[in-house]
Amino acid sequence: MASSASSARGTAHQVRFCTAADGTRIAYEQLGSGPPIVKSANWMSHLDEDRDSPLWRHWLQLLADGRQLTRLDGRGYGLSDRHPRELSFDAMLSDLEAVVDAAQLPRFPVLGFCHGGPLAIAYAARHPERVSGLVLCGTYAQGQARRDPSELGAAERELLLRTIEIGWGQDNPAYRQVFATKAVPEAPAEVFTSYCRIQHASADPEAAMALTQLFWHIDVLALLPQLRCPTLVLHATRDALVPHEQGRLLARSIPHARLVSLDSGNHDLLATEPAWPVLCREVRQFLAEHDAPAVAEDGRSLAALSERERAVLEQIARGLDNDEVAAALHLSEKTVRNYVTSIFAKLELPNRSRAIVWARDAGLGRAGDPQR
Repeated sequence: MASSASSARGTAHQVRFCTAADGTRIAYEQLGSGPPIVKSANWMSHLDEDRDSPLWRHWLQLLADGRQLTRLDGRGYGLSDRHPRELSFDAMLSDLEAVVDAAQLPRFPVLGFCHGGPLAIAYAARHPERVSGLVLCGTYAQGQARRDPSELGAAERELLLRTIEIGWGQDNPAYRQVFATKAVPEAPAEVFTSYCRIQHASADPEAAMALTQLFWHIDVLALLPQLRCPTLVLHATRDALVPHEQGRLLARSIPHARLVSLDSGNHDLLATEPAWPVLCREVRQFLAEHDAPAVAEDGRSLAALSERERAVLEQIARGLDNDEVAAALHLSEKTVRNYVTSIFAKLELPNRSRAIVWARDAGLGRAGDPQR
């Protein structure tokens, strides 16, 4: 695993690289020290450029204050592989899984901003045992093409793609300011300049077009009722990039979620606006209330299991026998038996009944219970 180390504004950080399931190299960084928190990857970022940007440095200071923040560049942009073999939502979810595993994080809250929100939601739905809480800021369940399939919406998207194709790689930032004007309309000139610089550094025009289209077609609406972790939704009331209605949709669709509306027209909230201390207070309070311990009180941890073992235990927690688990996961019954033996040994569980009880207490097996 390659790495480099330096510091920014007195905060130590280290950029590392890990390999996703399909061989794509993913860059991630850890800032600060203390209990872990993960920020999922959001499009239009660059680990090095973000660190001292007026767009992101206050966010990083907030999240790394008394914590160890893990963040990443997704495939196709930033310091990660720019031209991966596969560019899809599932592949980007596997990037997040690879980083969490490489960083050896057992249980943690996740912050999802903008395009990182659906990834955070999908990760929490797939790995409930690892996510202690979700903070969703300026994000959505349905991408632009899903929430606005009208002819006018399609025409606007086509025009935006043409703008990326023609102007993204140019030294003249006029084209890139189209994005900045929607994201931070109330920002001063230095923020516009930083936004355009990050855009230019993050990806080439071809990748920018592909990533933009990918996020337009995301739809994780069906996953929202499955979430069981505490969730805080923060959304600017006059956000022109992601409508405030998407924040309301998240809050009413995720069980026990809470919405905090922020008085701002900026999608990327700035440190200088009155809404920022409101956000800081809400995030700190939420994390203090819902920062679960890394291991259960009995000392057992799901982090001891491999991804496949966790998948088997998920099915066991749903009440399936070995034959049914084998069918659900497309494995042989003998392979499942071997996994079950390994799970019981690693977690020091004496039998299947105890394993089901423990796994359900850890958050597994709660969605899609078979009626038996």
